[in-house]
Amino acid sequence: MSAKPLMGGHEHWSSRFTFFLAALGVSVGLGNIWRFPYMTGENGGGAFILIYLACAFGIGVPLLIAELSIGRRGGLSPIGSMRKLAIESGASPLWGGVGVLAMLALFLVLTFYMVVTGWTLDYFIQALNGNFSGISKEDSKSLFDGLMANPLRLAFWQGLAIILVVFTVARGIKEGLERAVKILMPLLFICLLFLVVYACITGDFATTFDFMIRPDFSKVTPNVVLAAIGQAFFSIGIAFAAMMTFGAYLDPGASIPKSAVLLVAGDTFVALLAGFAVFPLVFAHGLEPSSGPGLVFETLPLAFGQMQLGGLVGAVFFLLLMVAALTSCIGSFEPMLCWARERWGMSRARAAIISGLIIWVLGLSTVFSLNILKDFHPLNIIPTFAGKTIFDIQEFVATNVFLVLGGLLMSVFAGWVMSEEILRKAFGLSDGVIFRYLRLVLRYVAPVALFMVLVMGLT
Repeated sequence: MSAKPLMGGHEHWSSRFTFFLAALGVSVGLGNIWRFPYMTGENGGGAFILIYLACAFGIGVPLLIAELSIGRRGGLSPIGSMRKLAIESGASPLWGGVGVLAMLALFLVLTFYMVVTGWTLDYFIQALNGNFSGISKEDSKSLFDGLMANPLRLAFWQGLAIILVVFTVARGIKEGLERAVKILMPLLFICLLFLVVYACITGDFATTFDFMIRPDFSKVTPNVVLAAIGQAFFSIGIAFAAMMTFGAYLDPGASIPKSAVLLVAGDTFVALLAGFAVFPLVFAHGLEPSSGPGLVFETLPLAFGQMQLGGLVGAVFFLLLMVAALTSCIGSFEPMLCWARERWGMSRARAAIISGLIIWVLGLSTVFSLNILKDFHPLNIIPTFAGKTIFDIQEFVATNVFLVLGGLLMSVFAGWVMSEEILRKAFGLSDGVIFRYLRLVLRYVAPVALFMVLVMGLT
């Protein structure tokens, strides 16, 4: 399967394995290695993980199948594919707006995700320089606070991360994205497995196993369930537009249901491995597993500073975090390039540079909200956004509103708007038990669950 044009001048993947690596690269990112451990720590450990697994496979897989199927049948950008299939199903082309919403969510996420990616670059250098050696709790906090308080330093690392991504995606699917994931994804797994083995040998594996495997349902609340659904969406990459775009490059013979199950399984496996890489060190050094977002950037350096070979282990950990962030960003640029080429006939290089510049400029609002504008709360008059900085608002709107609403509308589109015949052909399934289950989830389970997440997230 050599690279060849699709509708709109797009390409096929050179192989199904490279598609899997690229799609897994989008899924496996900071959501798995940064967000999943602290979300697990904040929400009761094993009970949260069980709910997460139920959400990921019960709701995430059907939605991912729908997203990949819409992309492959449409053969265009998310906006073009949604509009095309709506017309094909005899519905309004305004359903293309779901693609617009997915693109907006992706764009908004990248404006702050690239900033956080910059943090991983900075901390990788800090680890290489031995700055974690013998570090105290106060020193660790000062190290992170010092980074957050320096807008020039943050903007530099953010800009460097964007340059790396733009350079890669500008080279095309085969020479850029595919070549990058063939190098970065194996590197990611090598780093992760090394850390898991090291943490389980030198850390407190018994407490970690008990924490992650034995569920404590007394800690389960409606908010924990909502957090699990939200984490599943964020981690898998549903309604981000990337999977729909990757589906447009997928050859007709590939099994989308099988691909979706493997992707969710791979993404979940990495998230669980990240927990076993982080928590043994946290428990062994008497640290708090529910440290929130600071678990990685403030708490773990304390553990690295107290252990033998801590400098090496810290460098490997932040290399892992950096690689995971970059693979997600590289894949996430693709929908914007796909749309720009369709809409304006731009070259990949030009579309990548323009997209990168816009994301860098808009991302400065995130940079400044961490220091110069940290006391600026632009939407204080709205209770939901009271006390939130620009960064907080961007993250909340992207993950709690755009992603959830996009997933809700996509499930309604696939379950109710697309005809049964078109949906079967898109899925590549006959009218059997699996198809009926998927359609049932898309029609009833997913819309109800996502509506509840949306409402409770806004209240």
